[in-house]
Amino acid sequence: MTSWGPGSVEQWCEACAADSALAAFARDADVRFALAGENRTVGFTIRHGAVLPGAEEPAFTLRAPALAWSRYFSAEVSAPYQNWFGMQMRCEDVSVDGDELRFAQHAHLVRRVLETGRRLCGATEREPAPVEPPKAHLRGGYVRITVGDEPCDIYYEQTGQGPDLLLLHTAGADGRQYHGVMAEHGLRSRYRMTAFDLPGHGRSDPLNTHLDGTYSLTTESYATVVLAVADALGLRTPVVCGSSMAGQICLDLAWRVPDRIGGVVACEAADRVPGRTVGWARHPLVNQALFVPEWIHGLSSPTSPRRWRDRIWWQYSQGGYATFAGDIDFYSGDWDGRDKVVEIDTDRCPVVMMTGEFDYSCTPEMSRATCDKIDGAHFRRLPGLGHFPMAENPPVFATHLSDALDHIGV
Repeated sequence: MTSWGPGSVEQWCEACAADSALAAFARDADVRFALAGENRTVGFTIRHGAVLPGAEEPAFTLRAPALAWSRYFSAEVSAPYQNWFGMQMRCEDVSVDGDELRFAQHAHLVRRVLETGRRLCGATEREPAPVEPPKAHLRGGYVRITVGDEPCDIYYEQTGQGPDLLLLHTAGADGRQYHGVMAEHGLRSRYRMTAFDLPGHGRSDPLNTHLDGTYSLTTESYATVVLAVADALGLRTPVVCGSSMAGQICLDLAWRVPDRIGGVVACEAADRVPGRTVGWARHPLVNQALFVPEWIHGLSSPTSPRRWRDRIWWQYSQGGYATFAGDIDFYSGDWDGRDKVVEIDTDRCPVVMMTGEFDYSCTPEMSRATCDKIDGAHFRRLPGLGHFPMAENPPVFATHLSDALDHIGV
């Protein structure tokens, strides 16, 4: 049978005790859980900041084949084994047995315990992220648009000069995801880059639907907002770049308004991405500020610098109530481009698609299959990157983005 995980659970718990983030997360926790494979079960008790070996009557058990566990604890991790949620989504015979609510409430603790075990098995952090440059080059402000009959002030930031490049953020996030890309001198010297926060995201005003909890993003409303902002800011046939749900709306715009935009760079996108809706994102007994960032954390590449991956987690912990869940209503629900993408005319609107190798939500294979349906579109697999390439490793993504823009011809 395949062995997996650190050999000694006592040593594992000692390493957990040295993890300051885990100690902070666990300060008021009281939970017992187990990890189980065919040939081994390991239990943990977390109580008031301490991580102890053993768990009688665990609240929940994370169960996976021994081979899956061994791949998770490998020093060289491959997708989707970088994260429990990736294994649960893409691997067979992987499940949470027992009280799933308790698991959702403590997913952040489980993740830190698992990561600590991986480090004991030889995994190391990659090179630290370089110090981010100052943001004095960013010019920020507000522009007013109308959504339905409701006025809404949208926050945006711009930098650089040249043809317009419009950057769209992911579900539940905001334009800060592009600060690293917008700092890249090579891009700033060639393009006027604009990033903005969708209504109810970041510093943009919320719509009434955000405030009463009924917000649910649709393809129609999303496209309408993007085009309204572009018009209000006077962007001239911008190339539109976005990741995840923003990559999907890029494909919709290429089909919807091919003559109003100069091309699209659709990242982490496919014509259909099922299986990402999650009730815990708006559950009254689950802390949204902890669960939502945990739900997306593993989508980043484990080879991306820890500092930037942690920054993504932090930004996702700041979203308004059910904003992420409302965005996922579009990403994994309302969006269905299967009939649209085959009609995209790349002579009128060039299409480049790029997807990180560690993305288990929209896999490279899913993106490539969609790209193959678009006559004249170009696909690139992004080695060492995940679902948030622009935020988890901006300098590396900037190189891929520059190449994509060269392919488009701007």
